[in-house]
Amino acid sequence: MDIFSIIIIGIGLAMDCFAVSISKGICVPKFHFGNTFRMAFLFGLFQSIMPLIGYFAGKAFIREMNSYDHWIAFGLLGVIGSKMLIEGLKPINTDCDIVQNPFKWRTLFTLAIATSIDALATGVIFVPYPAFIWIAILIIGSISFIFSFVGMGIGIHFGKRFHFNVEILGGIILIGIGLKILIEHLYF
Repeated sequence: MDIFSIIIIGIGLAMDCFAVSISKGICVPKFHFGNTFRMAFLFGLFQSIMPLIGYFAGKAFIREMNSYDHWIAFGLLGVIGSKMLIEGLKPINTDCDIVQNPFKWRTLFTLAIATSIDALATGVIFVPYPAFIWIAILIIGSISFIFSFVGMGIGIHFGKRFHFNVEILGGIILIGIGLKILIEHLYF
């Protein structure tokens, strides 16, 4: 394990935060630093906490999980990816729901958990590299924070013009990652 690998993992994990941030940015008329910071902070925080939880769970149950961890990862990523795909196939609401505040703490907290579930499973890969877990959570959290902050700006400035539904792409990516994990464990 090296820093470059951790950065690549962090970028991969941050993509769902990025997609959600773009979709939130589409629904706001102008940039608001407080709302953007709050969202990016929660996303980065949960992207940091979940690998740490996964790491400690992996240390405790590594022998028991070795035979079916790939099925758990495949199932979780498949369900989350399918949900994102289904949501993405629904008609795009370009007017957005103005009645509901998309930046309420409860809403952002729920999104932070949902976008960091894949990071939970990622924590297990650091069990053989205990010296890297603390560096990894800092890098993963920082990258997720940056991607969320930038994604919000992209959504505000470009989202209304291009109408690209990032949830479909995010769903396909998560399903693909789940399949990749399953195939690697079953056949390699």
